Amino acid sequence: MKKICLTIQITAFLLICLNGLQAQITQTKPNQVELINQSPIIGSWKFEYGKDTTGHMDCTTYGTGLDANVRYVTKGKTVMEARIIWAYEKTLDKLIGLSQIKGGDVAELRVAQWISKDKYILAPYKDITNPEKASTRTEGTFKSHDLLEITHYINNKPVDTVIYTRVK
Repeated sequence: MKKICLTIQITAFLLICLNGLQAQITQTKPNQVELINQSPIIGSWKFEYGKDTTGHMDCTTYGTGLDANVRYVTKGKTVMEARIIWAYEKTLDKLIGLSQIKGGDVAELRVAQWISKDKYILAPYKDITNPEKASTRTEGTFKSHDLLEITHYINNKPVDTVIYTRVK
């Protein structure tokens, strides 16, 4: 009886382990360059930022990366402009982004990666090895080709969500 129970336990353990190994082998990471080129992020976007401010973003591909120009308009006047250059870094399999506010110094250095064809994560560069665990991060989710929802997190708690709509 003890041999039968032991045999069943060992068999069950092996089946569980083999199933886990098979799942790990068949899991593939999203192809970052392919997702950049197929991304709905390419184009012009508009979003509300605060009570009286509207944001505008134009995003184009640039090599294996992205080039984004952003401006904020309050009461018809441009109050801030920024440019963000995203470059794909092959050895990290992530995008590295450098943003600069017009007339200012470098605002921040960030890392991004696509988790799926409809979702990406942004985090500070210091969290490059594990952006999902960063104390501050941004998650973008394409609800449709013309609607992007961006949620900002601090210590894994959402602090705000901004809705971007495509400008045609």
